[in-house]
Amino acid sequence: MFEGFEVLEVDVGQARLRVRRGGSGPPLLLLHGWPQTHMMWGRIADDLARDFTVIAPDLRGYGESTGPETTADHEPYSKRAMGRDALALMRRFGFERFDLAGHDRGGRVAYRLALDHPEAVARLAVLDIVPTFEVYSRADMAMGLGYWHWFFLVQPHPFPERIIEANPDWFFFRGGRGPFAPEALADYRRAGRKPSVIHAMCEDYRAGATFDFALDKADRGAGRKIEVPTLVLWGAKGALPRWYDVLAIWRDWAADVRGQEIDAGHFIPEERPAETLAALRGFFA
Repeated sequence: MFEGFEVLEVDVGQARLRVRRGGSGPPLLLLHGWPQTHMMWGRIADDLARDFTVIAPDLRGYGESTGPETTADHEPYSKRAMGRDALALMRRFGFERFDLAGHDRGGRVAYRLALDHPEAVARLAVLDIVPTFEVYSRADMAMGLGYWHWFFLVQPHPFPERIIEANPDWFFFRGGRGPFAPEALADYRRAGRKPSVIHAMCEDYRAGATFDFALDKADRGAGRKIEVPTLVLWGAKGALPRWYDVLAIWRDWAADVRGQEIDAGHFIPEERPAETLAALRGFFA
């Protein structure tokens, strides 16, 4: 995994990010999901690096990246703030415009960055999400029972943090560890035992329910759309196709949308790396 990649620590202002960089060619930024690190891309990063300069950071507060102090409005862990990190990171490497793929929480950072800075994003891929506004505004009993952690993690500090700290391995991986490569799982487990990382993950969700939701709602009300070509991938065995018409929702948010199911659950790049790689290559080529 990540053969020939260098591991860097990059200061982006409010945070210092652990970053993997490898390959050559046009820049491609990969943003991970929860409760993971950049290691989630390990099964496809080497192949992508044949054609792209691949850059994969840990999001602020996750993995080995530092995070800022939290505030009452949760802005420091908003997707806008994480998007600023991503933009600063790419500019540090000399890239003013780049392709962007994000899974789960990283997908939320990615689409917010495309809305806030369309001049910086050439093409956008989002994996196994619908926009945050849609999740909360369409919530019903099925969603509340299936995605209960969306409501648990947003509870005031330190309630969820203390419960998770009692047994983080069980909490984060209670659904099984099968999809994860041993090297990646070890990285997730090591990070997930740190109280600072647990707090950052909770703040990420708290920001989602407040700051991020408000930004999405304002953009939706104003009719703003993502203007760059957008690829949507989702797991056929996951929750999204049971609850949503995924492409129909994204067509309300982006002007140029295409997408497909992958025969996987939620962790698409780790469960079906070949299919994910083919879809991303076909889109970013």
